[in-house]
Amino acid sequence: MILTKAELLALLESDVRIFLHLVGKIPAGAHDYRPAPKQRSIAELVKYMSMMGPTLTEMVHAGTFDEAAWGAAEQAAAARSLDDAVAAIAGHPAAYARLLEAMPEAALREEVDMFGKASRGAHIVNWVLNGCVAYRMQLFLYLKASGRPELNTMNLWSGIDG
Repeated sequence: MILTKAELLALLESDVRIFLHLVGKIPAGAHDYRPAPKQRSIAELVKYMSMMGPTLTEMVHAGTFDEAAWGAAEQAAAARSLDDAVAAIAGHPAAYARLLEAMPEAALREEVDMFGKASRGAHIVNWVLNGCVAYRMQLFLYLKASGRPELNTMNLWSGIDG
């Protein structure tokens, strides 16, 4: 794997920190904002993010995508309050540390067939880390469109006010 487990964990932790920074920028009354009727609202996006990364990481560890478990995790996330979703996201660094610790370096290089064949490490980077970055961008754009035009690239990429 190109990244060490420590480097991968640091990237995932950083993404959680930045995502939580952006969650703290949600304007009052904007939780239900959605750019189009069939897109997630801000609250739905945060709730989804409360399960996405750790759930996918668990499945990559198992080497298979479990549709029933994914559906159950999505339903549980959708039922959370926004505060509970934020608390769950705040717990992601510990979940990632536990999950990555359980995967030996050799297991990260083993090929599994989830959304195509690739190593476990590549799946975690492609589906978990890249997914977190993509959804962070989505939240950022929702925030800009819902009343936070002052947010800038420092908020998005560093998790700090510019």
